[in-house]
Amino acid sequence: MTNKEIAQHFRQLGQLMELHGENPFKIRSYQSAYRNLRAYEQPLSELSPEEIGSIKGVGKAISGKIQELLDAGQMATLEKYRAKTPEGIQEMLNIKGFGPKKIMAVWEGLGVESVGELLYAVNENRLVELKGFGAKTQEELRKKLEYYQKSKNRFHYAAIEAEAEQLLAAIQKALPDVPADWCGAIRRRSVVIDEIEILVGQEGAAEVLADLGVLKEVSSEANAHAAKTTTEAEVPVKVYTCPAAEFGTQLFTLTASDTFLEAVTAKAPAADWAGQADEPAVFNILKLPFIAPELREQAWALERARSNDLPELITEADIKGIVHAHTTYSDGAHTLREMAEYAKARGFQYLGLTDHSKSAFYANGLKPERVFEQMEEVDALNQELAPFRIFKGIESDILNDGSLDYEEDVLRAFDFIIASVHSNLRMDEDKATQRLITAIENPYTTMLGHPTGRLLLSRPGYPIDHQKVLDACAANGVSVEINANPYRLDLDWTWVPYALEKGIRLSINPDAHSTSGIHDIRYGVLAGRKGGLTAAECMNALDTEGFAAAIRKG
Repeated sequence: MTNKEIAQHFRQLGQLMELHGENPFKIRSYQSAYRNLRAYEQPLSELSPEEIGSIKGVGKAISGKIQELLDAGQMATLEKYRAKTPEGIQEMLNIKGFGPKKIMAVWEGLGVESVGELLYAVNENRLVELKGFGAKTQEELRKKLEYYQKSKNRFHYAAIEAEAEQLLAAIQKALPDVPADWCGAIRRRSVVIDEIEILVGQEGAAEVLADLGVLKEVSSEANAHAAKTTTEAEVPVKVYTCPAAEFGTQLFTLTASDTFLEAVTAKAPAADWAGQADEPAVFNILKLPFIAPELREQAWALERARSNDLPELITEADIKGIVHAHTTYSDGAHTLREMAEYAKARGFQYLGLTDHSKSAFYANGLKPERVFEQMEEVDALNQELAPFRIFKGIESDILNDGSLDYEEDVLRAFDFIIASVHSNLRMDEDKATQRLITAIENPYTTMLGHPTGRLLLSRPGYPIDHQKVLDACAANGVSVEINANPYRLDLDWTWVPYALEKGIRLSINPDAHSTSGIHDIRYGVLAGRKGGLTAAECMNALDTEGFAAAIRKG
């Protein structure tokens, strides 16, 4: 163990002790040991216990802990604090400028226990009311968190889409007569991406692009037709090259998932469609209609193509209303008027208003009197903004027993209700499934919100029996949300085909906590397309009157 590694153990021990409000004197001694040991040149492993004890800032107690590390590779005191601190909280300590006191504030005040949950809380404006925070501090933290997330090994699609588009455009500009396109997971619009993959129809193009300054320095893989590099923001990039005459075949091959490609080659060997310059020619040889890249994940899309039964996938232009939006009544950044006017200005016909319900104290959930106050404002705005319409909704917490978060006289007043779980997330599958089904069976539930509560790359979500939950939705006429926030995308796209098979209408909801959050609709549409969703099967692709009829129950 190197001196720096040993020093790092004392740094973390000091941080964790500060996090738990321990003795400041001890904390300072460990912080001092960190600084001194880190700078100490002679390897500690070569020193006797007496020599270690004589180092500045190292007394008998710290010397003993160093010896523990040298002998056993761990320190009992540090392990004690690690054991009582969630891993996500420990990870937050790696975020520069976000120290133990602020971490403790969000942990105790909001129940946040991971970097992803923290970024989500920032996006929902939940930190502005915490002691020691404010709008400016929250915005600074947002930037730090986004940088931290970007620097990890996996990426939300939304986090790298713009950068990938810019890179492809730069390649196409540098080599205007050479075919180039995304391939791999990013072309399939996978919700999580490991790297940007691009195919260029010119052998040796990676080195040419590096010489032109379009790519950073590239390193070739064992496969001579692939090179690795990174973007300026250090996102991994893989550039494949091939002769232009084979571009279509290679694009088809490199875009498909392994599962999809295996299903293709089981019926048509790769030799049958080799050497094609454009991708449509490959489909012609395979005697298939063109399959959108988003659908090239699983074999079912191929089977539907062979049956000439491919769905006409939904597009952003099909979305006619914004459903699931928060305002300053709860934890949104913009007022009801601002959210409505912004949606209207962008051509949407309606806004489905769903601030948080009263039990969501962390999000300034609405007490009954504030619900009716909001409804009065909705009535006034509906007169002013007609024919644009605001629907009176709520995102009701699903309580621990599965009940909704208001008495019946309040529930009856809403146009529609999205039922979502936000608290007590540590459930086994039976508990979580029954909790959701109880809420689904409530006659006032219109829509099930983010069914598993997951936060991609941060929180896996509570386990549920998807079939039982979706069957209950079908039986009770409850629609299901595809939460379009790129950190959620829940319902997962892999369950979209089953939901559609059961006749469930899905709703692509931005869960917008600001006017800019409305634009997350894009990512929900992309996720819906991966599952084969059409406009006819999407709740908020209906016009105002159609949506009003669809949410009417009983």
